[in-house]
Amino acid sequence: MTPTPGDHVQSLARGLAVIRAFDADHPRQTVSEVAAATGLSRPAARRFLLTLVDLGYVRSDGNAFWLTPRVLDLGYSYLSSLSLPELAGPHLEALAAKVHESASVSILDGDDIVYVARVPVSRIMAVSITIGTRFPAYATSMGRVLLAGLNDHELDEHLARVSPVALTEHTKTTVRELREEIDRVRRDGYCIVDEELELGLRSLAAPVHGRDGAVIAAINISTQSARYSVDAVHADLLPQLQTTAAEITADLARTPNSR
Repeated sequence: MTPTPGDHVQSLARGLAVIRAFDADHPRQTVSEVAAATGLSRPAARRFLLTLVDLGYVRSDGNAFWLTPRVLDLGYSYLSSLSLPELAGPHLEALAAKVHESASVSILDGDDIVYVARVPVSRIMAVSITIGTRFPAYATSMGRVLLAGLNDHELDEHLARVSPVALTEHTKTTVRELREEIDRVRRDGYCIVDEELELGLRSLAAPVHGRDGAVIAAINISTQSARYSVDAVHADLLPQLQTTAAEITADLARTPNSR
């Protein structure tokens, strides 16, 4: 079903925007800070925050506001029905233990990837990555794997819609470059992104398939470029990653409620 403009409930959209204004870098915010982050007026931001306090999703000390664990309920039903985080967890732990690098699983949400499972080994990025962290798909190895799983029409729409910016001097930002990279992923079955999201970060990703064979998620290994050359990523990390992706795919195929 395709929603029409008349189906859009603006107050719900604004309330969700207020929740999304909080993240690892901004866990506690004042009314003014939330208003600035969401584009709401200060009185509107205050009303939404107080409503969320009343519902138990936000707490306040009278000045600052912060999320409560209850917000996890909003995504629990989806993650539970997907079964992916629970199934992927033990495989990620085993993979991280073997290669001594951080391993993650993400899904595509709009133009971003969203982390749904992660086993960190060390902090290798300037930003903290947790469940729910989002990055632009075009600049990440998991994002390009997920984009490669779209059909041609969906990919065309994505590339026409996004406006890539250079996150580092190495980031590919033209449609031609991105299409070439995605075509390469479709051909090779994996993706390496070298210092495009952050300098010094090298990542490798492979697809996870659902019961119908469609790409439903991506799994990756992230490392510092000083620890692994591109050749070493191919030789030492890729076989382990592909084996783990195949194991998660096999587990999903045996799970009745998996996608």
